[in-house]
Amino acid sequence: MADTNYLELLSLAAALLATGVIAGLVAGLLGVGGGIVIVPVLYFMFGLVGVAPSVIMHAAVGTSLATIVATGSSSTYSHYKRGGIDVDLLRQWGLPIVVGVVLGSVLAGVVSGKILVGVFGVIALLVAANMLLRKEGAALADHLPGTPLRQIIGFLIGGFSVMMGIGGGTLGVPTLTFFNYPIRKAVGTSAAIGLIIAIPGTLAAIYFGWSEPGRPAYSLGFVNVIGFCLIIPASVLLAPVGAKLAHTIKPKLLDRLFALFLLITGVKMLSDIFV
Repeated sequence: MADTNYLELLSLAAALLATGVIAGLVAGLLGVGGGIVIVPVLYFMFGLVGVAPSVIMHAAVGTSLATIVATGSSSTYSHYKRGGIDVDLLRQWGLPIVVGVVLGSVLAGVVSGKILVGVFGVIALLVAANMLLRKEGAALADHLPGTPLRQIIGFLIGGFSVMMGIGGGTLGVPTLTFFNYPIRKAVGTSAAIGLIIAIPGTLAAIYFGWSEPGRPAYSLGFVNVIGFCLIIPASVLLAPVGAKLAHTIKPKLLDRLFALFLLITGVKMLSDIFV
C-alpha cells in the first residue's frame, strides 16, 4: 500500500511538472500565460493520474488561480512601474469585478465539474473564434461605454474568469481592445485584474474544496500544493525557451496556433461533458 501511494505521488508530481513545462513553453511561444494554458493541461493531466472525475476541473481551476496569485503579483508590479496600468479604470471596475468573482466563486464551488468544463469549453471556443475571425484593428467603439454597462462588463469578466481559473488577460485584453483601448494599457490593466480575480478565487477554492473526497494528494481544498510548487518554477524556466522559438515563427502563425490550441481544447472539453 505504501509503495502504491508512493508511485501515485510520483506520478502526480511528474504530471504537474509536465504541466509547468508545457505552460511555460506555450506562454513564451504564444505570448500568453495564466490559466488559459494551465487549466486545460491540468484537466488532462489530473485525468491521467486517476484524480476523481467529479473534482478534476475544480482542482484544475483552484490550482491555476493559486499560481496566478504568484505570477500575477510580479507581472502587475512590472506593468505598474512602466505606467502600463489604467488606475482610473481599475477604480471603476474594482468593485464590479470583486462582486463577479465572489458570485462566480460560489457557483464554481457548488456546481458540478461538468458545468465548469462547459463554461471553459464555450469561452475557449469564443476566444478562438475572435482570434481567427476578427480583423486586425477592428473595434466596436472608440471608447469604453459609460455607467452602468462599463460596470456590467467588469462584473462579467470577474465572474467568468474565476469560474474558468484564468487571469484577466484572456477576457480583459480582447474586451478592452474591442473598445479601441491601447494594447499595452490593455495588457497591463488586465494583469492587475487577474490579481483581483485570483486572490479571492484561490481562497474560495480552498474553502469549498476543504472536505471534498477524491482530490489530488497534498491539496488545500481544491488547490494542489505540489502543483503550485512545481508549476511556477517550471513555467518560469521554460518561458524563455518558448520565447526564443517564437522569434523563428511568423507572428500571424503564432496567433493561428494558439487559436487552434483553444479550438481543440474547447471541442475536447465540451465532448467530455457527454461522455
